Amino acid sequence: MKKIAFFVIALVIISCGKEKHDLVVKTHVKGLKKGIVYLKKAVDTNLVTVDSVIVNGNPQFELYSALESPEVFYLYLDKNSKEEDRITFFADKGITEINTTLKNFAFDAKINGSEQQKVLEEYLTVISKLNNKDLDLIKENFEAQKEGDTAKLNAIQKHYNNSLRRKYLFTVNFAINNKDSEVAPYLALTEIYNAQLNFLDTINKSLTPKVKASKYGKALEEFIQKIEAQEGQPE
Repeated sequence: MKKIAFFVIALVIISCGKEKHDLVVKTHVKGLKKGIVYLKKAVDTNLVTVDSVIVNGNPQFELYSALESPEVFYLYLDKNSKEEDRITFFADKGITEINTTLKNFAFDAKINGSEQQKVLEEYLTVISKLNNKDLDLIKENFEAQKEGDTAKLNAIQKHYNNSLRRKYLFTVNFAINNKDSEVAPYLALTEIYNAQLNFLDTINKSLTPKVKASKYGKALEEFIQKIEAQEGQPE
């Protein structure tokens, strides 16, 4: 009995000795032999490092962070060169798994973790298609400038303005349809922060209480209040 009791006590001590983390980022970078990987997040307007690991032979490693509510993190790879790659992901408490390659660090990233990440990826899939259409307009605009075709330039500008409005309206509708996700206020703050105030206010009013109390929910409320205060000032 004494041996059993000692064994149980030992397990409790070992368990208590393990540090618990809000966020665990399990990462595998195929082909990575040496380098430094940083886990960063935005604090005010600056990116700060919350954890880092020196890779020396083992391409599998973990990074950790405290986390009060779901938010966006950035995984940076310093390959001892002038180039620096970055993976953006939306994390919640628990484990996020990131599998990628050294050759195409950001492009090959497969992220498995939070529900917020799934919602963000859904948004990015559509918005990237709209952005690709804008690239075609930029090419046409460049050619029209070389030819000095004013009429064509005006037409292209009109198409671009319509495209921009479509992206704004898509983002607003997407945020409202995902009002129970922290992705909604995040998109309002990062993708359409310069949109008309009524767009931002519509998103803000649609958010669930849980999302309103999150990091980005509070930030959106403060951002709108700041704009309203500025607009209320006499010229």
